[in-house]
Amino acid sequence: MKIEFLERGGYKISQRLERIVKEKLERLSKYFDDEANAKVVCKKEAKQEKLEITITSKGVLYRSEVTSDNMYDNIDYALPKLEKQIVRGNEKRKEKKAKGSKQENFLPFEFIEEEPEELPSIYKRKTFDLDPMMIDDARFAIERLGHDFFVFLNAETGKINILYRRKDGKFGLIDLNY
Repeated sequence: MKIEFLERGGYKISQRLERIVKEKLERLSKYFDDEANAKVVCKKEAKQEKLEITITSKGVLYRSEVTSDNMYDNIDYALPKLEKQIVRGNEKRKEKKAKGSKQENFLPFEFIEEEPEELPSIYKRKTFDLDPMMIDDARFAIERLGHDFFVFLNAETGKINILYRRKDGKFGLIDLNY
């Protein structure tokens, strides 16, 4: 697993912290092949320290974000969350394969975060590639990530769609005409 460390908000990653994170992330490498990438972002926000870990492998994205007073505590909170996501995702993919689904579950994007400038008109910018995906796979992605919406390229229609979670817990689909 390739691990990339990023420092934000004035936080400096010590060698000890980097070593501990690498050791603990290597325990998760049993779930991935050598092409997996982990991005570890350490931030200082006011009096809190924030740890963001994003792992991508074969188009599947796993993410955990934790904030507390101590970065070492953040590691102990973030890694079990990631492992739970990975195990649950693997189980759901196995269930889908057993049911005869031809489409793999994956997230076709990578987060790209930029530092905000003074009073920007765009607060955050993300870029991702759209790969064809079935609606059920998009719904699975929303549930796994805990997001309220998901933009994807519909494999059935070839159009860009937006799947979103309504306040009543049901899903809505926006089909874009362009």
